[in-house]
Amino acid sequence: MIAVHGWFADRRAYAPVFDVLDRATFSYAVPDLRGYGEARDIGGAFTTDEAAGDILALADALGWERFSLVGHSMGGAVIQRVALAAPERVRRMVGIAPVPASGVPLQGEQWELFAQAAQRPANRRAIIDLSTGNRRPDAWLDLMVERSLSCTDPTAFRAWLDSWALEDFHEQVRGCRVPVRLVVGDGDPVLSAEVVRTTWLRWYTAAELVEVPAAGHYPLDETPLETVRAVEDFLRAEVGAEDLRAEELPGEELPVEGGN
Repeated sequence: MIAVHGWFADRRAYAPVFDVLDRATFSYAVPDLRGYGEARDIGGAFTTDEAAGDILALADALGWERFSLVGHSMGGAVIQRVALAAPERVRRMVGIAPVPASGVPLQGEQWELFAQAAQRPANRRAIIDLSTGNRRPDAWLDLMVERSLSCTDPTAFRAWLDSWALEDFHEQVRGCRVPVRLVVGDGDPVLSAEVVRTTWLRWYTAAELVEVPAAGHYPLDETPLETVRAVEDFLRAEVGAEDLRAEELPGEELPVEGGN
């Protein structure tokens, strides 16, 4: 399984759940996208389409002919691009507070808030606070901002926004048969269950929604155990399928991957 991070964090977005993942059943690869973490200095277009090519190259390097995908927020757009590029290779997808293929309609002051976040830490904090329902401790908000600033290249960070927020490729995913589970927090005011119902659930033929209580836009941080259960129960349903290759059976464990 390849797990893709969102706009505000590198692969450390998954750090809150590393110790509770079922590594006896699944092998996980958690890369940094271009402009983030160990890939911070790697140039590029910083688009979800380009990232899909990087994810497929990672799968090739790992020798994974078929795999599942998990994507948080912006990562939700990236994994859809992967499924479009190579649908025969993707077993299942899980979107956690995922950006839909239609992008996110940010306008006016809201767009300016996001567009200036690359240079203004206060904007990053305001976005995180808003997207978690203005109910998280100040120390946690400060930690999230510090993590975001430490792992992102400002130019890449700003460029990524144009891709995940403005690009609309939903007509291309309409009718996609890859099984999908959408995991959203009941306190996420931006990418809510209603947004998922009017986007993902209309376009994918085998999509289902799981709403996590007491979580906002960051279920991996806010409700880690419930989120892992929602993800792995869905992925586990594929284990034992007739087309499961022998070399992918439980028991193999690969290290977390950094960089592209």
